[in-house]
Amino acid sequence: MSSVVFLRGVNVGGHKAFRPSSVVRKLAALRVASVGAAGTFVVRTRASPTEVRARFLECLPFEARMMICGARELTDLVKSDPFSAPSLKTADGQFLSVLETRPRRLPPLPYRAPEGRDWKVGVIAVRGRFVVSVMRRVGKTLLYPNEVVERYFGLPATTRSWATVLKVCDELKTDASHGK
Repeated sequence: MSSVVFLRGVNVGGHKAFRPSSVVRKLAALRVASVGAAGTFVVRTRASPTEVRARFLECLPFEARMMICGARELTDLVKSDPFSAPSLKTADGQFLSVLETRPRRLPPLPYRAPEGRDWKVGVIAVRGRFVVSVMRRVGKTLLYPNEVVERYFGLPATTRSWATVLKVCDELKTDASHGK
């Protein structure tokens, strides 16, 4: 089964910059595909998370934290359509954060930061290591979901837009339709 690799804190504002296409070339044996520039990859071979992590670290020009999940975990989440409620579809942004580990205890949900009427990030669901959130543009400053998720759960995380997650699933479907 394929797996999905989410690198944390790379290609953001020149920090830990790299070319995803270079990683794809170096990891050709794993049949890796890059989705976007933020360090999101589909690994098409059956390899353990330990092997995938080691191979990625060998070819990156820096130490990187990464969250690796099975393709089925991600596609099952997408099939569950966590943003199906009409009020969630109108948010300014829909996001998925992947926690480094599954939380020991689930905090109360929904959670909004900051508290009150002018909240900017709402954490709406948790499924395993996946945290589903929405963002609203209120006021002059933005609050990014990843910082809210890491603070609320006390765990390292990396966050992608829901549009990126859907592109990853499209990449996985393309793979399945070719019988790979």
